Order: sequence, then C-alpha cells, then structure tokens
Amino acid sequence: MELPIDHFRLLGVSPSANAEEVLRAFQLRLDRPPKQGFTYEVLAQRSELLRLSADLLSNPSQRKNYELALLEGSSGLDLSSNREVAGLLLLWEANASFQAFKLAKKALQPPQAPALGSGRESDLTLIAALSCRDASIDEQASRRYASGADLLQEGIHLLQRMGKLIEERKTLESDLENLLPYRILDLLSREKEDEKSHQEGLRLLEDFVIKRGGLEGKRNLEKIAGLNQSDFELFFLQIRKFITAKEQTKLYANWYRRGSEDAGFLAAFSLIASGFTYRNPELLQEARKYIRNININGFDPMPLIGCLDLLLGDVKQAESRFRSSSDEKLKDWLNNYPGETLGALCDYCRDWLKKDVLVGFSDVETQAIDLDDWFANQQVQEYVEQLEAKSALGIAKAGFSFLSNLAPEQQIEKLSINPEAEGSLQMPGGALDEVLKNKSFRSRFNTRHLILKSNFVKSLISKYCSVYEILKNSDLKSYILKRPFHTSAIAFAGLFVIGTSLGILTQRYSTENNKSGNISNSELIKSNDINSDENISFKIQNNKEQLNSEIYLPISSSTPTDQEIRFLIESWLKGKADILNGLENETLALVARPSLFNRVIEQRNKDKILSQKQIIDAKIISIIFNQRSDNRIAVDVELNYKDKMISSSDEILSETVIPSLKVQYIIGKNKNNWQLVDYISGN
Repeated sequence: MELPIDHFRLLGVSPSANAEEVLRAFQLRLDRPPKQGFTYEVLAQRSELLRLSADLLSNPSQRKNYELALLEGSSGLDLSSNREVAGLLLLWEANASFQAFKLAKKALQPPQAPALGSGRESDLTLIAALSCRDASIDEQASRRYASGADLLQEGIHLLQRMGKLIEERKTLESDLENLLPYRILDLLSREKEDEKSHQEGLRLLEDFVIKRGGLEGKRNLEKIAGLNQSDFELFFLQIRKFITAKEQTKLYANWYRRGSEDAGFLAAFSLIASGFTYRNPELLQEARKYIRNININGFDPMPLIGCLDLLLGDVKQAESRFRSSSDEKLKDWLNNYPGETLGALCDYCRDWLKKDVLVGFSDVETQAIDLDDWFANQQVQEYVEQLEAKSALGIAKAGFSFLSNLAPEQQIEKLSINPEAEGSLQMPGGALDEVLKNKSFRSRFNTRHLILKSNFVKSLISKYCSVYEILKNSDLKSYILKRPFHTSAIAFAGLFVIGTSLGILTQRYSTENNKSGNISNSELIKSNDINSDENISFKIQNNKEQLNSEIYLPISSSTPTDQEIRFLIESWLKGKADILNGLENETLALVARPSLFNRVIEQRNKDKILSQKQIIDAKIISIIFNQRSDNRIAVDVELNYKDKMISSSDEILSETVIPSLKVQYIIGKNKNNWQLVDYISGN
C-alpha cells in the first residue's frame, strides 16, 4: 500500500525540525498511543513505523537524500502488507481523515478483506469509524454539509455490513440526524442549475417535517434532528427563500393533509403568490378553500377573502366581506377613507399582497403591485367573465385603468410631505392580529420585518448568518407571512400590519439637536408609515460621537434613549465577539436574556471541541427604530460585518465579509432592566 503521507507528517514534525526535535516528537508519540481500543499488534506496528521515520529524519545523510527525493516529486510511503493497518492509523492521526477512511473502506472489501473475526478486521473497522466521523467534521467546517452527510452514510453502511462497533455506529447515526437541517440548507441553496441537489433537498425537507409531526412539531419531542421547535422555526425561515411558490404549495398541501394546520394557512398564501405572479386566477379560488377551512377561535377570514373577491373581479362582494369583518378598526378605516370605496379596497389589497403574501419565495418579486396589469391580462379577464360578476367584469375589461385616478402618485407624494394632512389615513391591521397574538408558531413568521434568522441551528446559522430568537408569545402564520428574508426584521403584530391608505407615506426631515449633545445635526430621521407615538421609525446615521459616555449597564430607565439602545446593541456585539474569540466578557449577561447568552456559550463550547475560535468585527452603520412600547423595542440595524474561523494553529478555516448586513434586534424589558431578546440577521 502506498500511504499518501511523508515522514514529516507521519511523525508530526515540521520539515525544518532538527534531529533533537525529531527525537523529542518521536518519544511523545510513543508515550501517547491512541486509546480507542486498537489491538496490541497494530500499536506495535505503529511504534515501529514511527521509529523508522525518526531514524531517517535524525540521520543527516539519509534525511538529505530523502529531501532531494521529495523535491524531485517523490510522494507517499510504500508499506508492506503487515504494516498497512498501522500506516492507516498514523494517517488518521495526521488529520488525513478522508484518505484514511477511503483506504480503510477499500481494505475491508474483497479481495483485500481480512479474515472474519481477525484483529486486522477489528482494527480496520475501528479506523474506518473514527476517520469517517472526523472526515465529516472537516467537511462541515468547510460548510460542505451534504458531503459530510454522505460520508456519515458511507460509514454507517460499512459498520452495518461488518456487524461491529454498535456504539460507534449509533454515534454516526446521531451525527447524521443532527446534520439534516444543515444538509437541507446546503442542497437547497445551491445554484439553480443543480436540479438534482435541489430535489434531494426538497425530499429531505418533506420527510423531516413529516417526522416532526408537521410544522408545529406535534410529536412533542424536545429535539428532532438536533432542533427544538424554536430552532426549527428559524431554520424554516432560512430555507423558504430557496423554494419556489409552486414547490412550497406542494409541500404545504401534503403536510396539511397529514394534519398540520399551519401548513394549510401557508398553502393558501403560496397559491395566491403563484396565482398573482403567473396570472393564474384559478389558484386564487383554490386558496379560498384553504382560508375558509382555517379553524382558529376568533379568526376573521373576511378581509382575506375580500381581497380574493376583488382580485377575481367581484367588487361588490369584496366590499361586503370587508364590511362584515369583526375588525372594527378596519371598518372605521374603510368608512373614513378619503375617496372611492374601490380605491380603499385596492389600496388594502396592494398592501396585503406586498407585505403578507408575495414574500418568502425564490421566484416571486415583491416590487410594484400593479392591479391594472393584473386585470388587463387576458387570462384573468376570461376567468372573471366565466364567474359572471357583472360589476367586476366591466372593471376587468377596462383594465382597471381608472384606479390610478383614485390614488394618483402625485397625491401620494403630496401626502408624504405632510403626513398630518387631511386624508392621510393609516391602514389598519386585521382581526387576525389579535387572534394569533398568543400562538407560538404563526406570528413568528413575520414577513414585514424578517431575514433568515439563522440562528437556526445555532451553529449553522452562526455560519450562514448568525441569527435570531423570536418573541415567545407569537404564532407561525403571521410570522411566516410577513416579510422576505432579505429585509431583516420582526413584527409583533399579526397579518394585517399598519400600512397607508393612499400608498406609503414617506417623509425626511432633520432631527433636532439632542439636549445632551450626543447626536449631531448631520444625523437624519426618516419617517416611514408613521401611525402613532408607539410606532416610531427613524434612522440614525453612524456617528462615533453619538454614544453617551455616561451610560451604564444594565439599562433600567423606563424609556431608554436612542443612545442607550445603541450602547446596549454595541455591548452585545462586543460581548459576543469576545466570548467567541475565547476571551472573557462580563457585560454580555447584563445586555442579553439568558436564552441568548446561553446560545453564545453553547456556540463557543462547540468551537472549543473543534479547537477553533471566531474573530468577529461588527460595526454599526445605521439604526432604524421601528417600534416602541413600554416593554418592547424593535430596531433595524445595518452592520459592516466580518468574521474569521481560526484553528488552534492560527490557520484561517473560513472567512466572511458582509459590507452591509441588515439585522433586526428585539429588546425587551425584564423586570427593571432592558435586555436583548433576540435578533434576526440577513440581507
């Protein structure tokens, strides 16, 4: 057998090591043999191979000849058959796990297979098991999760065939299960041309959710594939943006048939997204069936069905649905809308499509929502005619061209200059907000303020994005339906979030000088969708002088200032960076909830096991405050982000540079102190 290693690597010394260093390394290797259960024979052969390498490298003439041979292209060591197993053992010890596994696997197959029950067979099987696991870990460190899973499967099949090492096989099986979410994300996030990998990722995802008992995880196990329910929700956010609306519809429909209520809700929205994007109104009718079958106490489907009626040309029925809603705020908004009722319905529908429906799909754009174009489409017109909705039919044939007169762009721009102007009404949320407020899964998927919070899996998502936690009193449907992953945010309300009646009102104005002199005149405050004092949204440009040097932790004021919130976030960034770099930091526990703090500690412990550390450099570019209440603050932060994964030998294993990383931070009040609850990161 030719071993793909030289004497320097086999002995574990540098090519520049002198004779004394070679002999010292040799003695250390003899004193520290592997203790995994190898036979005496293979350990004796290991010592003999180490001795041969030490003799050669400590002899000046022999070493000179050997180094010349290496320079001329010689590589590898030729081993006799009785030393092959010891050579593979040393190859594994030299961190060449992949080569060791492949050669051990080959040696266990005919015609090289050793005698059953022999020590050679036992040693080769053990080398295969150990090197397989280490090779998989190496692949994961390079973010090749699917490749790492394939290696584990090879090792499991090999151990099953050999009928040996049951405990080692269980370890590989556990590793494979815990790797499943990473593997799915790896497969789905590949280039579109890799259709085979994409389909394999969809298959694994479908089986994974079925095994969990649906999106809600009805089997009530603490962890499946290494994820509890909260982790799974973050993982699911990560992968949605890699799946088309049609593919999501197929998945949701299957999970819904198996009893997942949340999947039925999502199926409706994916059908609407497909139908509207590809001008297929029949899919909207199919979505209506799912919405009507939603069985949640207090859920008001009328505004949703009303939007579908409008899109299918039945304006009269759409208005009736809205007016029969149990949401009094919605009806008040409709009654006080400064214009035609049809204009109000269209504004609401556009806002609903953009913020709640057309998000989280790889093939759906969420830019301008053009109802004129929808009703001008021939396929839509033909379908509306079939429904024989007389009033809507006229609108469809006219291409809905008069809608622009109901809310012209000039009017919108005028209102944006003065949001207090008459007629500048804010679009209310639907009754679903209150109904789903206390659900655990639905309202966590917030399409209005979202990313791919990839805390998913704490490790994966710290690699893919480093991610977030969600408020505990929330629910799948509104959370998954509220914003694309690239916008980085979380909304506390449900499906029908506050919008504007005549479009998005935008206003820019300069901030007043801060009384304490901490914010400069150059900082801008940007007002967007202003509704009340509890829904404040403004942007503070990065300024090194804006932090108050007299701010102390923990922050306990009833209404923390902008500087205090910024200081809290920067303390979190520094504390997390210190911990993951292997340093100590006493402030992290003061600024982060225990669950978030423990997540950082857990990630550091995982890195320790792999003899790694992370060096993170994150600087705040801008902050947008988008929600304030007595016990909750939500801010969107833009970061200049860099990280490096460093090995114990100071080798850079991986490096990430994101000039503009958008992160939403959720800050909550815990008794008397304000702390970071979670964050959602992504572009």
